[in-house]
Amino acid sequence: MNEKKAILQARQIGKYFHDPVTFKVLDNISFEAYQGEFLTIVGKSGCGKSTLLYVLSTMDTDFEGELWIDGQNISRWSQDKLALIRNEKIGFVFQFHYLLQEFSCLKNVMLPAMKLGKYSLEEIEHKAYEKLDLLGLKDQALKPASKLSGGQQQRVAIARALINDPLIIMGDEPTGNLDSRNSKLVFDILRDLTRTYHQTIIAVTHDNDFAKNSDRTIEMEDGKIIHDGFVRNGNIIV
Repeated sequence: MNEKKAILQARQIGKYFHDPVTFKVLDNISFEAYQGEFLTIVGKSGCGKSTLLYVLSTMDTDFEGELWIDGQNISRWSQDKLALIRNEKIGFVFQFHYLLQEFSCLKNVMLPAMKLGKYSLEEIEHKAYEKLDLLGLKDQALKPASKLSGGQQQRVAIARALINDPLIIMGDEPTGNLDSRNSKLVFDILRDLTRTYHQTIIAVTHDNDFAKNSDRTIEMEDGKIIHDGFVRNGNIIV
């Protein structure tokens, strides 16, 4: 994996919470994520993994250390510049899909590209149909999101995350609200994105099966990385 390009680099990331008392929630976190890698972050509740994801995603800028994305040190960028890189280079899949229920699936998928403003409306619509087709939902494109099952809505959320062809897809418990069949379906889709389209997945998960089938797993405890290893046959090789 190391011969591939490092898409994201975290260098000595530290973060404090100050309420009700000051404590260090992230302690000297350093690692790299590579192009086409499926990376999972695991650990008990409260270990800091979701906090780390929000720092990596640029949504939390109150941290020590450096964050590099696609060869650029973005650690002290303005909010406007960070919003642009988020929309262009990072796609998000959360535990809850956060679709606009009254909008069609197609319109939900189109929204991030409309915000980015790089393509015409016709081009964006064409791309949105392509992404929905990739997720097996092209025939549901014009349905309101509210008419879809939970598993279908999560797939629409993945299509929305893909619309701008991001370098990195970040997931916060992306299968947390799904049954086992839909969890496997979502996992297989994400894995195919790394294999076929060389996108990088960074996902926080409590799902052991999800983590054991990824390429690499980082385990956290008390704000620190305690294991970082490639996954082989369901085992982490440290």
